[in-house]
Amino acid sequence: MISIDIEKKLKAYPGEQVLKIAAQFESSSITKIYGPSGAGKSTFLKVIAGLVEPERGKILVDDVVWLDTISKTSISPQKRKVGFVFQNYALFPNMTVQQHLEYVSDDAQWINRLLIIGKLETFTSHKPEHLSGGQQQRLAILRAMAIRPKLMLMDEPFSALDPKMKSELIPGLKSIWDELETTVLIVSHNPWELEGLTAREMEINPI
Repeated sequence: MISIDIEKKLKAYPGEQVLKIAAQFESSSITKIYGPSGAGKSTFLKVIAGLVEPERGKILVDDVVWLDTISKTSISPQKRKVGFVFQNYALFPNMTVQQHLEYVSDDAQWINRLLIIGKLETFTSHKPEHLSGGQQQRLAILRAMAIRPKLMLMDEPFSALDPKMKSELIPGLKSIWDELETTVLIVSHNPWELEGLTAREMEINPI
């Protein structure tokens, strides 16, 4: 169970808005997160991952305190061990596909399994500049999965994929999430983008 109760100021024109979220997410669940542009969807994921500090809040994961602004507790992003798929992919330009996955896992069998799911097994020696946008996005997803995360945060993870590739990729990811009992939060601006993925829905609107 993940319990979140946070407040984070957002810089918004012409004034300032506040992202206020109080929610609980069941273990092994999938949640689709929607909201208007600038609503703080990406910020919300970064707060959970420990990359952004809220003005006020508390985050509990399986009864472990990840964040408590009152007691000034904040576990580092490294110790949270969250799988994070960034909207801009955040790939390393000098690393090949294989090296990206080996950077976070030394399990060759696991890496090969991920490569097959992402249909990148024939691109292991390619660096990001030699990959298409869709291939880069799939690599970003596989790298986040490589740590076998119990919590997966995904920011617009399928935006560069065509419908056929998406329909082939999602079942493979879902099987691993079920196997690992991963809790998944997916930010998307397009309600139709996640068709075929049964999940709870959550809308974010700042005040």
